[in-house]
Amino acid sequence: MTRNNHPEACRRWRTALSVVLLLAPLIVSAASPLSAQQQRRDPLNPLEINQLRDAMLDPEERLKLFVMFSRDRITKLEQMRADPKATERGQQTHDMLEDFLAVYDELDDNVDMYFARKDDIRKPLRVIIEADTEFQAKLRAIKTSPNSNAAEISQYEFMLTNALDTVDSSADDHRKTLADVEEYMKHKKKK
Repeated sequence: MTRNNHPEACRRWRTALSVVLLLAPLIVSAASPLSAQQQRRDPLNPLEINQLRDAMLDPEERLKLFVMFSRDRITKLEQMRADPKATERGQQTHDMLEDFLAVYDELDDNVDMYFARKDDIRKPLRVIIEADTEFQAKLRAIKTSPNSNAAEISQYEFMLTNALDTVDSSADDHRKTLADVEEYMKHKKKK
């Protein structure tokens, strides 16, 4: 590069840098919705997280908390759907079902963890089995709700089907787990 080309190269460099700096905010703002969609928020609030953390060593209390949090999600979903002023019901139903399912999946994971540790979780399993029946009925009521239109249903239909399938299969698993826990607790007492 000769001395005469140096000012031209600097000018091109500044122009390229200016274009990049002008386009950077556009690129970042275009990518933000994508990253926000990929990054799902925690369905549990800080108070609930603290309650679960405090109950980590108490399987009965922890599992009952998960049932309570799952029930709260279903109740809020029912309240929103019953509110005539609710807007974007399809999307809200989807999001609330997603939150319910996330909490319910954590409940299942905790049942598996305590079962693997051979903890006595007979009492909370009975509570969970009762809740399963309640959740199944409430999810089916949403599925058969007459006050939903096709466009709204299309926004949450997959999530609702997923929630129903999960609760149905988990209810069977919970009953089987209870029988297994009762069996190993019977053998534990004999020893």
